[in-house]
Order: sequence, then C-alpha cells, then structure tokens
Amino acid sequence: MNKFLSVTLGSLLFLSANAFAYDTLDSALEHANEAVTEGKAGSAQKLAVHAKAALDDSLTASIVAKSVSKNHIIEASKSLQDAIDHASLNHVEPATRTSEEAVAHLIAAKK
Repeated sequence: MNKFLSVTLGSLLFLSANAFAYDTLDSALEHANEAVTEGKAGSAQKLAVHAKAALDDSLTASIVAKSVSKNHIIEASKSLQDAIDHASLNHVEPATRTSEEAVAHLIAAKK
C-alpha cells in the first residue's frame, strides 16, 4: 500500500508541476503580448513593465519545464531581457521586435 501511495503522490506532484508551468507560461505570454502592444503604441516604458513581468513568469516556468518547451522558454527569456534592455534605452522598435520573438517562443513552448 505504501508503494501505491508513493507512486500516486509522485504522479500528482508531477501533474501539479506541469499545471503550474502552463499557468505561468500563459501569464508570460499575456504580458509579452502586452509588451508588443505597448511597443507598437510607442511606449518604451510600458513595454519594459510588461516585458519584466513576462520575464519573471517565463523564468518561473522554465524551472519545471522540460525538453523542447524549456528551450523555447529560455530563448523567450533571452528575448525579453533584450526587449527590456532596448526599452531602457528608449529604442522602441528593437524592443518591440524582440518582444515579438519572445511571443513566438512562448507560443512554441505551449505546443
């Protein structure tokens, strides 16, 4: 019985970790899309706020992600950091472009 209980609890933990990854991935994608929207509106400061929130969520999701998804999340995180760096210099176009790259990677990570 103890072995069955251990396997069951381990399975539940694994499933809850995956659910957690998808929740934070969804949040990262939402913020990354908002960063793109703000970039297209010309607001580097608001883009940076959303990119930072997306970066926090993507880094959290990368902790429990595996395989190809993890690679996309890591690339999205790099793109989001680039977007933040460009936005801090008030370079809206490159910040928007790298935010769009992050969105593409986050979408790919969800597949």
